[in-house]
Amino acid sequence: MSRDHGPRRPRRLEKCALISASATALSLTASGCVVVHGEREVLPAVTRAEAAKALEQFTTAYNKADKAYDASLDADRTTGALAAIDSARLKAGRANHPDGNPSHTPLELTDATFTIPKKAGWPRWFVADAKANKGGNARWLLVFTRDGLDEVWEAAYLTLVAPGKMPEFKTDRDGWAEAVPANSTDVSVAPADLSKGYATYLADGGKTFADGVHTSSWRELRGKRSSRPGLVTQYIDEPLTNGDYAPLALRTKDGGALVFFSTRHFEKQTAAQGASVPTPNKDVLALTEGEIKQSLTMEFVSNEVALDPADGPGDGQVSLLGRVQGMTSAKGE
Repeated sequence: MSRDHGPRRPRRLEKCALISASATALSLTASGCVVVHGEREVLPAVTRAEAAKALEQFTTAYNKADKAYDASLDADRTTGALAAIDSARLKAGRANHPDGNPSHTPLELTDATFTIPKKAGWPRWFVADAKANKGGNARWLLVFTRDGLDEVWEAAYLTLVAPGKMPEFKTDRDGWAEAVPANSTDVSVAPADLSKGYATYLADGGKTFADGVHTSSWRELRGKRSSRPGLVTQYIDEPLTNGDYAPLALRTKDGGALVFFSTRHFEKQTAAQGASVPTPNKDVLALTEGEIKQSLTMEFVSNEVALDPADGPGDGQVSLLGRVQGMTSAKGE
């Protein structure tokens, strides 16, 4: 069931930037031309005004796509895990409602705050934390990325976190945050290893992750569903770490990190002889290839946000604060 773990939507190639930009470090060439060295200088990823504009542009595109059930309308505003989840949702909606979403309610994001790290090189990224008119009382966390000055900001991660669960971030005197390298060794688990660690935990258990809805409770639920009269359900979990699925982490005030990462999951239902797989809903059927005879294999992409404690005294357990998952494809056999 293993598949290519690269991004589903290739980014445009980065172009040379020969323009001056506010809040950037500049060097003067011998000819007198000003050249941006964003690939080497430690700079804020974006101004706060530009971050607010990116959130507004995403919301506008998201609402157009949701209303029409047309994935092309927000394709240039999403990437990575969010793009995989969102495009599949829109594809299923389009198949079942060709004239558009009869239940469309525009998404409204208010009370937004922005956490913007200073870093060198690409991609640049930032986190938007907003209140939404959907998802109950949970705060919406969106991570926006881009690979060059000529590119638009795209939302790569969307997770929901309960009020009061967000940590305080480490910031400098100007309010800019600190990005934590993927291979950092000063936290309990290097951000680059969290996706694989989570996939391993879901299969085998262990003490890496603290108990909770997305860890011990999810494993318990899977155990109950794995074997029922006439039906066996198998689970396979895989890391997603490359390209626009790469983890992104912010330093917290206590020395730990808030990490956004992705995983892929497969759920295969196999019916015993004389029995049948339960009929899935119409959205699942819209994404299913082949005929469901004795088995149905569903593929999901999930994006998580985790609190990764600083390496040192304590149990060192990683806490999952939020997870948003969506089915991306299915196969009947």
